[in-house]
Amino acid sequence: MATITTISQSVGANRIVPTVAIPYPVGNPDLGEKEDAFRHEMVERAVKSLATDITESTIFK
Repeated sequence: MATITTISQSVGANRIVPTVAIPYPVGNPDLGEKEDAFRHEMVERAVKSLATDITESTIFK
């Protein structure tokens, strides 16, 4: 999971899941329940990326 995907690509990350913002990559914790569904979706996307066969650096949007 990365806020700046270009940096992840430049260092050779093979699976990249874009996030929201530098201070709160998976959502602002101060927003409470408002962001819960969003956070769950982000984590699900990251877990699915680990289970996906890839041959090159891939961004999971």
